[in-house]
This record gives sequence, structure tokens and C-alpha cells, in this order.
Amino acid sequence: MEVGRQTPTLSVVLPYTETKGPEAVALYNATERTALEWQEALCFDIMAVNDDGLWVHQIFGYSIPRRNGKSENVLMRCLWGLKNGERILYTAHRATTSHSVWERLERMCKKTDIPVESSFRAFGKEHIYTSDGGVIEFRTRTSSGGLGEGYDLLIVDEAQEYTPDQETALKYVVTDSLNPQTIMLGTPPTAISAGTVFPKFRATVLSGEGYDAGWAEWSVSEMTDPHDVSAWYETNPSMGFHLDERKIRAEIREDPIDFNIQRLGLWLQYNQKSAISPNEWEALSLKELPRLTSKLYVGIKFGNDGSNVSMSIAVKTAEDKRFLECIDCRPVREGFEWIAMFLDKADTKKIVIDGAGKGDNLAEMLRKLGIKGLVLPKVADIIRANAVFEADLNAGAICHMEQASVEQIVSNCEKRAIGSNGGFGYKSIKIGADVSILDSMVLANWACFEDKGRVQSISY
Repeated sequence: MEVGRQTPTLSVVLPYTETKGPEAVALYNATERTALEWQEALCFDIMAVNDDGLWVHQIFGYSIPRRNGKSENVLMRCLWGLKNGERILYTAHRATTSHSVWERLERMCKKTDIPVESSFRAFGKEHIYTSDGGVIEFRTRTSSGGLGEGYDLLIVDEAQEYTPDQETALKYVVTDSLNPQTIMLGTPPTAISAGTVFPKFRATVLSGEGYDAGWAEWSVSEMTDPHDVSAWYETNPSMGFHLDERKIRAEIREDPIDFNIQRLGLWLQYNQKSAISPNEWEALSLKELPRLTSKLYVGIKFGNDGSNVSMSIAVKTAEDKRFLECIDCRPVREGFEWIAMFLDKADTKKIVIDGAGKGDNLAEMLRKLGIKGLVLPKVADIIRANAVFEADLNAGAICHMEQASVEQIVSNCEKRAIGSNGGFGYKSIKIGADVSILDSMVLANWACFEDKGRVQSISY
């Protein structure tokens, strides 16, 4: 039977020779459950101890795609903590999550020799106390939760939603412990995730700058075809157990970005508070026009209020980059003749037009003029286009000649959610800066990126 990869695709684990992991796994297995190989190995790493009996990793974070059983590891850790008299604070973004974990842990305690003295089920204030002094309390995270209380172990579930103000309130709750530990677990953040602590911690540890810290993840390193079955097995360690190919096939929808994040563990470089800095954009600028090697790929975007329309181009360069330039942004009341005149003379391959109603009218007008290669993108296409643009921005795969109108909107925009599954676009944060200029560049870049006729949406 084929099973998922049992070791992380990416990890940082400090050297150790001793671990309390086997004790925790034995307690877990005594509850009529059986830890999988990857869960055992991860538990050993999390519960590694040094020669003084202190946790090797004072902070440990891990990220695994959904429904693999990531919380089973903290259940093992909590069982061991209750049996050994630890004070534990379990936090989650949603009250339903913390309540569900309390229910599962209570049932597991009843199947072991852990002497539960009190178990309180009031929603939002759940706890389990043992007669040996073990305590675990469950809370939904707030900016003030945990202040004034002391624990040995802090668990941050749904860590992709862990915000800096919540961290400020919680990170000191384990300071007074003689052997403190914090565990963060979750999935990669989407564009609408509020938390920034989890991705920053990941970046710090993977860069080698983490202190007494560990990290493990199952992930793809770049956008991957959702139908790539081998990627499913590479990033989902519970494949072949309670996860199977049939279940995952049913998850594939029109949004490949969401599938990559939620099922394949892809970490996109989201910046939730700002979009593109002036320095980032300037770093991609050129002093001279590069040598162009392809036909033009055109992006046309109508503004959100329908009053303006912008047109941009993307062209491949000899340096294997994409050169972007905004042609113009004009009021719709001036008509579409300027667009038609440009396209009639230009050597174009794909023309992407986005704009409800007006986009259809423009496409019909251009079709009648004999202009070919027209594409009307779907929502999933728009989501992918923005994700591709951000990835190219971070990778330095695009370039431009400085344009004041473009710089104005690029340096004054922030992200907005598209759909409910993690997609994003851009919106202006400055009066008078028309985001359709940036949007048209995003569309042109996407068409150029896809190339070779692989853009599959409605075409005339």
C-alpha cells in the first residue's frame, strides 16, 4: 500500500540524544489509537530534552495540510503533560476548535491511568485538572487572554491566525516555568489570514536564526498542478491511512491557489498589511529597454466603478523575464477607439479583458474588427493571475521602465480578498490612484506567463 511521505519536506531540528516522545506515544496508543510513523517522529523531535532535562526546542512550529491529523501530536504532548503535572494553556482561533480538542482529550484521559479530578465543559472555559497537579485550560485567543496567568506549556493551534497583539498577551505566560515550551501548529496562511507571527517564525527558523527553536513542514516549494498525484503523497503524510486519492480528487475545484495552500502546503509570500513597497518596485526598474523576444500580451481592466479602463502589455525578454508597461488609463466615456487602434497595429498573441458587462461589450467590438486572441477570465483566473504576479515580484521575474502613474498605484495599494478560499487582488489606498492600472499589468503578466495557448478561459 502506498502511503504519504513520513518525513517533513522541510525541517530544522536541533541535535538531541534523549526525548520524552516515546512516553507520550505510549500514552496516546493506550487510548486505543495508534500513532502513525510521522506522528511518532514529530513527537520525538518536539519532546527532545537536553542533559539537564530541559526541552531542546523551547518553541516548535509545524505546518501540515488539512485533515492529516496535525492536532494528534499536541494531544500526545498534552497527555504526557497532564500525567507529569504540567500546567498547559491550549489556545485556538475558533472556540469550536478548542472545544473539540477538549472533548477528544477528555475521552482519551478516561482510557488511561491519568487521574482526572475535574473536567469542566463550559464553552470557552473548558479545563481538565488531575489529582497529580496537571492542568490544561482551553481558550479562544484574544489580545488580552492569558495575562496574569502562568503555565509550563503554551499551545497555539490554528497558528496561521496568530496575530502580534495576541502573541504579546500570551508569550509571557510560560516565562516563570522552570522548563517552558511553546508549540505552534497550523497551515500556511491565505491572503485573508490575519496572523503574521507564524510565517515570521517559520522564516526565522529556516534562515538559521532561531534560538532554541524547531520547525517541520510538509509542503510543495512552488505552484503545482492540483492533479499531480505524486504531490499529494509528498505533502500529506496520512495518505494511505485516513486520507486517500478519492477524497482528494473531490477537493479539486476552480481555484488552484487554494488547493496548493490547503492541500499541498504551499507557502506564498503574503504580506497582509501592505502590498508592494516603492523600493521593491524600483528594484525591478530598468534604465534601458531590454531586448524583447515575443509578441505582446495585453491586459485590459475596467475600474471597479466602471468609469475608467486601463491597458497594459507584457513581453518576454532575452533575460527570461517579462517586461511590463502600462499603455494608458482613460475614462470609459471617451470610448474604446484608442484601444482598438493600438491593438489593430500591435503584434499581439493574447488579450485578456476583465470587466463585467463593459468587458463583454469591448470583446464583441474587437471581435467584429477581426482582432483575435481575446480572453475573458474567470474568477479562478484572476486569483491565479494575482498569485503569479506576486510570485514574479518576489522572484524578480518582471521588469519595467519607470512610469509615474504605475509607481503611484503600486506604492499605494493593499490586498483585498477574492472569493472565500484565500484568493486576493489589489485595491488602492490613495485617492486618485486607479488600481485598474496595476490590475491590467497583472492580467498581461499572467497571459505572458501562461503562454503557448494554455490560457483556457472563454475565447473568441
